[in-house]
Amino acid sequence: MHIPDGFIDAGTSAGAGVVAAAGVAGRLKKAADTMQEKQVAMAGLVSAFIFAVQMLNFPVVSGTSGHLLGGLLAAVLVGPWVGALCVSVVLFVQALVFADGGLSALGLNVINMALVTALGGYVIFRGVRWLLPRAKSSVVIASGVAGLLSVVLASLAFTLEYAVGGAGGASVSTVFGAMVGVHVLIGIGEGVITAATVAVVLTVRPDVVYGASDLEPELEIRAGLVTTSSATVTSRGGR
Repeated sequence: MHIPDGFIDAGTSAGAGVVAAAGVAGRLKKAADTMQEKQVAMAGLVSAFIFAVQMLNFPVVSGTSGHLLGGLLAAVLVGPWVGALCVSVVLFVQALVFADGGLSALGLNVINMALVTALGGYVIFRGVRWLLPRAKSSVVIASGVAGLLSVVLASLAFTLEYAVGGAGGASVSTVFGAMVGVHVLIGIGEGVITAATVAVVLTVRPDVVYGASDLEPELEIRAGLVTTSSATVTSRGGR
């Protein structure tokens, strides 16, 4: 998914850079207005996790491979605004230090892999959750579905960018078929990893999962009941 230098023409890349910069600046303001104290440390952990997992590739088909994009995962864990910033930081470090994605194409990669996946994917996540019962399991299911579709959205965004300023020589229809087809398969892996990660965090620390914040009062009540029940058992056992 990382776009190298020269694959999209300079004009389109420059325009994408302006859009990406404006998008990141907007997300910074939103994050500053909405970010809670407990999300600060979580944002660092999410960025580090996505950076590490993006370095691991899994085989897809016909010699191609894919890796976690992580935008939707970040959005569910720390919110869409902060999540988009987490992935943007990862992409910047990858381009600057590891040459993973071109510097001139950094704006394109931020749009596709950070803004589209985190913001667009989170809209899908909320839509799926609206269709399901209010439960922790619904958060996990919605994360998996939205994780898959967020990757497809990113591939569609790339296809649009290629249609505007592609310099690869292939037809737009060929790029569309190749990108969307392969990224549906990559999206399945993304959905599985995202759902599994969210499930683990919900089990250990449900209070830090932004996408489950509406369930927090119920989770606290259940935790209180468990604590009270344990205390009662201990008290009776001590008699």
